Amino acid sequence: MKNVTINTLHKLKAGGEKFACLTCYDALFAGLYGEAGVEVILVGDSLGMVIQGHDTTLPVTMENVIYHMECVKRGAQGSLLIADLPFMSYASESQTLENAARLMRAGAQMVKLEGGAWIAESTSLLAERGIPVCAHMGLTPQSVNRIGGFLVQGRDPEQADTMIEEARLLEGAGASCLLLETVPQALANTITEALSIPVIGIGAGKDVDGQIMVIHDLLGISPITPSFVKNFLADSQTGIPGAIADYVAAVKACSFPGPEHSYD
Repeated sequence: MKNVTINTLHKLKAGGEKFACLTCYDALFAGLYGEAGVEVILVGDSLGMVIQGHDTTLPVTMENVIYHMECVKRGAQGSLLIADLPFMSYASESQTLENAARLMRAGAQMVKLEGGAWIAESTSLLAERGIPVCAHMGLTPQSVNRIGGFLVQGRDPEQADTMIEEARLLEGAGASCLLLETVPQALANTITEALSIPVIGIGAGKDVDGQIMVIHDLLGISPITPSFVKNFLADSQTGIPGAIADYVAAVKACSFPGPEHSYD
């Protein structure tokens, strides 16, 4: 696979082509993703739940993400690499700059921040200094205690309108792409059409530009199985590599996610 950049994702969006993203935490799986054509790899703070055994992502540290980013970088074969800034690692301007720089030095090509309007200043700060940003809206796991659980976001019309406004604000602040998690399909479609930057979805329906899954969900071994995930290993004829390839093919063919993996 040729090296994927943010320009690649913009071209795919402009051409109406879908792209596939997956979480990853080690070199071996990163290599498998390259062979299967996964365009984007996220070293996510989801590792706190699927690797470390926590019930939220909050205990994940910068050192944890850096370690896994370094592992993934060694095995990556052209995928665009995004790393999460973990909980409370971007609470101040100096903290945001230093921690984002640490992730970039470890191999990340973009950093991901959770939040709405309040991360606009941080987004602008990073973008102005050459660090691409993926903004993460909707269900933001780092705010699970404030939200009150892993709940669908944006069903209330007022909340939906606010999310649309904040998505535009983050694009204007310099975000290179946007990730929407656990939002109604119609809202995700509206936001995707309103933005010129690529929109990645998880539990956001089929109309976004790219799809992302946690690899443990794709393999059917996650401790938590949300309704928007699909076990691709169950029907694979060639084990894990086949499951990953089937996921990529399903995303590009728009056969995943289906109605059963989406919210009204």
